[in-house]
Amino acid sequence: MAATHAEQTHAERTRAEQAKAGRSLRKALPRRDQGVYAARGRDAVAILSGQHEGRLEDLVPLRVGRMLESPFAFLRGAAAVMAADLAGAPVSGPRVLACGDAHLANFGFFASPERRLLFDLNDFDEAFPAPWEWDLKRLAASAWVMGRTNGYSEARCREAAEGAAREYRETIRELHLKTAVERFYFQVETDLLASARRSGFLSGDARKARRRDSEQVLSQIGTRAEDGSLRIVDQPPIMRHPDVLAIDYLEELYASYRRTLRPDASLLLSQYRLADYALRVVGVGSIGLRSWIVLLEGPTGDPFVLQAKEARPSVLQTHGGLTVPPGFVAADLALHGQGYRVVGSQRVLQAQSDTFLGWIRDTRSEGDAPRDYYLRQFRDMKGTVNLTRLSSDHSLRYAKLCGRLLARAHAQSPGSGAIAGYLGRSPAADAAMARWARAYADQTEADLAALAKAVKSGRVPAERPADGGG
Repeated sequence: MAATHAEQTHAERTRAEQAKAGRSLRKALPRRDQGVYAARGRDAVAILSGQHEGRLEDLVPLRVGRMLESPFAFLRGAAAVMAADLAGAPVSGPRVLACGDAHLANFGFFASPERRLLFDLNDFDEAFPAPWEWDLKRLAASAWVMGRTNGYSEARCREAAEGAAREYRETIRELHLKTAVERFYFQVETDLLASARRSGFLSGDARKARRRDSEQVLSQIGTRAEDGSLRIVDQPPIMRHPDVLAIDYLEELYASYRRTLRPDASLLLSQYRLADYALRVVGVGSIGLRSWIVLLEGPTGDPFVLQAKEARPSVLQTHGGLTVPPGFVAADLALHGQGYRVVGSQRVLQAQSDTFLGWIRDTRSEGDAPRDYYLRQFRDMKGTVNLTRLSSDHSLRYAKLCGRLLARAHAQSPGSGAIAGYLGRSPAADAAMARWARAYADQTEADLAALAKAVKSGRVPAERPADGGG
C-alpha cells in the first residue's frame, strides 16, 4: 500500500529533524577536528600482553610472531590497542552497533541461505554499541597501513583512506532517505560491488570461495578411515586434537547449539552426528583463544564442518571503556553470554548471515567461569581478498566498497540519521578521517617497533607460525 501524503510529510519532517540534530553536533566537534590524533602515552606491548591472560599459553608466541610480520598484521591483532587510543578521543555523539574491528581484512565472501555468494563484513568478535567514528577510523587507518605495507605512495594511501570515508558518508546519506524497512533490506549488490566483479580484481577470490564446501574442506583437514568414518588429521601447531575427548559432554553442547538455530537448520543438523573435533589456530588477534573445528557426519557419510570460536567481552568494553547501554539485550547477554553477543551483532550488521550461526556456553571449562563460544559453518563458500596482490587502483576501489558496506551496517541503528546530518555533503569529514588515518599509521609502525624490541629483549615470546587460515 502506498504511503499517504500525510505519512510522507511526517517522514520527511522526521528525517529533517534528525539531519538538523546531526548538523548541530558540529558546534561541539567540528568535522575537521576528527582528524586530530593525540598520542596517549600508553604501552601497546603491555596492552597486548594483558590480552594473553586465559589464552592457550603455547599459542601466545604464534600470535606475537604473526603480528610481527608487517604493520598491517600488527594492526589486525591490535584492536585492543586502538580501542584504548579511541577511548579518550572526542566524538560527535551518535552511537551505533559497531563492528569493533572494521579493518580491510575483516570483509569477505560467504554464502547466503540461497547459496548466492555475498561480500560483507565478516568478523564480529568485538561488536558492541560504540561511537560510529570508531569503526570508520579503524577502516581508514587500515587502508593507509595496508597501502604502506604494499609499497604505495602516500598520495595513494590518502586516496584509499579518504575514499573509504567518502563512500561511508555518501552511503549513510543515501540510506537516511530510506525507511527503516528499506534500510533493513538494502544490500550492496550493484554499483561498486558489480563493478568490482566485472573489473576482475575480486573475481579470482570469488571463484576460490565458490569452490569451498565441506567435502573440499575435509580433503584439506581430514580423511576417511578404513572403516569409512571421518577423522581430522593433526597438523601441529595449527591443528591438534585435545588430550581428552569428552564426546558425551560434546553431545550435550551440540544439542544446546542446535536450540539456538532456526527450526529448519536445527532439524537438518539433528541428522548429523559428531565424528571428530580438534583445536585450530585462526587469524591474528584470535590466536590463543580456543577455536575448535567440529566434524559432523551425515546419514550417508557426508561431512559437515563447523567452527566453534571462543567469544570474550569486546575490546570496546574492556579497553574502550564502554558499558552495555540500556535496552541492548542486557538481560539476554547476562543469560546467554558473549557468544550470543557476537551472533546477534552479526545478524544485525550483515545483510544476510550464515544459517548455522549459533552459540553455546561451556559450564565445564577449566577455571571458575563458563566459557562462551559462537558457532558457524567452516569455510563453506567463505573467502577473503588477498590484499597484498591489489594494485593501488584496486585498493582504492576495495576501500570504497568496504566504506559502503560499513555504512549499510551502521544504518541499521536508530542514530544513523544524525550521522548523515553531521557528515553532510562536504568532504570535510573525509579529509579529516584521512589525516587521522595517516597519524595512526605512524603510530602503528611505532607500536610494531616497540613489540619487536620487546621480543628481542625477551620480554615477550614470539614464534613465526605457518599459515593457519581463518
